[in-house]
Amino acid sequence: MVWYRWGHGPALLLLHGGHGSWTHWIRNIPSLARHWSVAVPDMPGYGESASPPDRTAPESLADALARGLDSVLPGGGQIAIAGFSFGSIIAGHLALLRPDRIGQLTLVGASGLGLTRPNLEPLRSWRRLESQEERYEAHRTNLAILMLRDPARIDALALHLQSENTIRTRIDSPTISRTDTLRRCLRKLKVPLSGIWGEADATTGKFLAERRDLLRAIDPCSDFVTIPNAGHWVQYEAPDAFNDALEEVLSKGRGRVEAPEF
Repeated sequence: MVWYRWGHGPALLLLHGGHGSWTHWIRNIPSLARHWSVAVPDMPGYGESASPPDRTAPESLADALARGLDSVLPGGGQIAIAGFSFGSIIAGHLALLRPDRIGQLTLVGASGLGLTRPNLEPLRSWRRLESQEERYEAHRTNLAILMLRDPARIDALALHLQSENTIRTRIDSPTISRTDTLRRCLRKLKVPLSGIWGEADATTGKFLAERRDLLRAIDPCSDFVTIPNAGHWVQYEAPDAFNDALEEVLSKGRGRVEAPEF
């Protein structure tokens, strides 16, 4: 695995989404690293990291992260995790594997909750397109469908990152994301939970309240923040608002309030 580290302070682990890499957090790291020791890996099967032993099992990705955690973030202290989209699934499994280290979990546009999802326009295939210009136009279309609310915010950097990240992806994250594997993890965890979603997240649509209600059924004191005028890749589209929201929920340092059995 390839890990990146910035900053000093309490430990914060950021896990990227499907068809991504550490660069899903590129607009957040400079701000967060002012107050946190930020670790951002390419998860197994993504970016520059090797593939996991089982590319179909989120547990396999989480196990690789769990085994590297103490080397990258030594000292034995508590670690906060923010997981974006598919990364939220891996974050949940990691928290189950390492309850001794994981002290807080923030879900960002999380999948794997087994909740209602809207029907999306089909994404464009880009792999067989010959020119870079054609591939970039396909990526622009897909970013507008799935990732960003405002097409004007699909800039050259977003197109470059999408192009580089997708071509190196070796995990079928959509199949895993359509399950309820994260929901099952959350029911077993004892760490404080919080959620941050873009108000116009295409993967959530009009069903945003279902995500809020689920988190608060599991952790009644859960913070649930929606960022206005932002889509699924909320931390890229609205970085300042997102960074402020994440800093706010992490700074509370609260314990977990147990919910009634359900």
